[in-house]
Amino acid sequence: MARAGNLAGRRTRSARAAGALTLVGALALAACGSGDGGETTADGESKDLECSSESVADEQWKAAEPREFSLLWTDWADYPITDTWEFFDEVEKRTNVKLKLTNIPFSDHEEKRSLLISAGDAPQIIPLIYTGEEQQFAASGAVVPLSDYADYMPNFKKYTEEWDLVDMVEDLRQDDGKYYMTPGLHEVSVPMFSMIIRKDVFDEVGAPVPETWEDLQKGLELIKAKYPESTPLADGFEGGAITNYAAHAFGTVAGWGFGDGAWWDEKAGEFVYAGTTDGYRDMLTYFNGLTEKGLLDTESFTAADSGGGTVTEKVASEKVFAASGGSWTVQEFATALDAAGVTDYELVQIAPPGGPAGQMVEPRNFWNGFMLTADAAKDENFCDLLHFTDWLYYNPEARELIQWGVEDKHYTKDAEGKYTLNPEYTLKQLNLNPSGTIDLKKDLGFANDVLTGSTESVELKMSYNTPAYVDYIEAIQETRTPRDPFPPHPLDEAELEQSSLLGTPLKDTVDTATLAFILGQRDLSEWDDYVSGLEGQGLSGYMDLINGAYERANS
Repeated sequence: MARAGNLAGRRTRSARAAGALTLVGALALAACGSGDGGETTADGESKDLECSSESVADEQWKAAEPREFSLLWTDWADYPITDTWEFFDEVEKRTNVKLKLTNIPFSDHEEKRSLLISAGDAPQIIPLIYTGEEQQFAASGAVVPLSDYADYMPNFKKYTEEWDLVDMVEDLRQDDGKYYMTPGLHEVSVPMFSMIIRKDVFDEVGAPVPETWEDLQKGLELIKAKYPESTPLADGFEGGAITNYAAHAFGTVAGWGFGDGAWWDEKAGEFVYAGTTDGYRDMLTYFNGLTEKGLLDTESFTAADSGGGTVTEKVASEKVFAASGGSWTVQEFATALDAAGVTDYELVQIAPPGGPAGQMVEPRNFWNGFMLTADAAKDENFCDLLHFTDWLYYNPEARELIQWGVEDKHYTKDAEGKYTLNPEYTLKQLNLNPSGTIDLKKDLGFANDVLTGSTESVELKMSYNTPAYVDYIEAIQETRTPRDPFPPHPLDEAELEQSSLLGTPLKDTVDTATLAFILGQRDLSEWDDYVSGLEGQGLSGYMDLINGAYERANS
């Protein structure tokens, strides 16, 4: 794990150069006891809880008495949950906590989650929450202000400080000054999605690994000349992935990263609407140019196949040579190429190319975390619930358990930190020990999609990834610059409702126009008409809400 050490060392030196960050409150907790239930004082601040068991960072926490807490579990079709999953038994063995699950399907989990929370029927722990998704529930009082109870989450507090994430957590505070979710923490941050290329084909035509979008276009043109039947670049996520990671290099936000559409204009000192900026138009012009030259697989911008299906088939049939995806997609493409009889290929996930705005990538970001419903604070064992979720999400041994299972039983770890699954176990999704007969994920519930990857040290992140992905992590750290996060601009409850009424149709218009411009269904000479259409939908009033919230938060 020498590379892990190198990256961690660079981050440590960077942290020292930036200066030490401190957290309010002690990292270690005083011993506490159940029964308070998270009541608040007249001014809304939480009372000190008295808990029956102590929780200390990096140590195994266990409830003094058996507890049962409820959790919302999202079911993935390919990995249906079973009563025999060892994961839950091991969690109970270590913590004395039994989890009672409410199951919802992934296909419409956001809608079902909202319905459960709004109706007051949701379980206590709500996982798979990304920053921003908590706002509607915070504004309605449906979830707990976790900032009131951060002193009871020692692992969370330790790693937000050690990994220089304190300021980012502070930016999660809503209009009332509190934050209502705690996110997944990553020691190093890299874009989960980027571009995967057939490096052997780029080499074949004399094209280097692209460092910029201009480089990519030149490479694609050479590939098209060699393979005229190809449309060498694809997305597979209806344009949402590629525009997301491309946008930063053009000085804007787009696709999955569009968010509320607010783009911070440093010179003007205010937010503007990203979908109307010069950077957004430049990005559309670039991709439209690829379409006109026959370099872009337009079907991958319209077929809702979640990146699989047609794109994977076209990679296998050598009609596509660069496509959006994550580390797991490399394996999916490799499997498809093998099945098609293609040999001597080299698939590489590359750092998102740079552009007019520089070698920029997304800001350092959080992964999914959790909320606690308001009813959870009424539980007489609320303090234990805080301790349990803090252990589950942020304790290093818990994170290792979730990813790898039980040491010596499912895997071994040598002195250098290398993990090896025992012969009978496999993790087919990551092509780990494919000859094993018991799948760590499908059969035992470890490496599950609800909790895995939420919080990761650089060592854990590298433990299950290929050397090529380690190279990708290093390339991001060494050659790309994360865009600065935008200033916070939290909306109050009334503003959230109003912004949803205005912002949703605005974003729908942007999404429709984005595809039309890229695919050549609408000429870019109509840009001014498109912007005028947004103005006619109330864009100015929407941005007044955003900028008003910014001014209030920063006054």
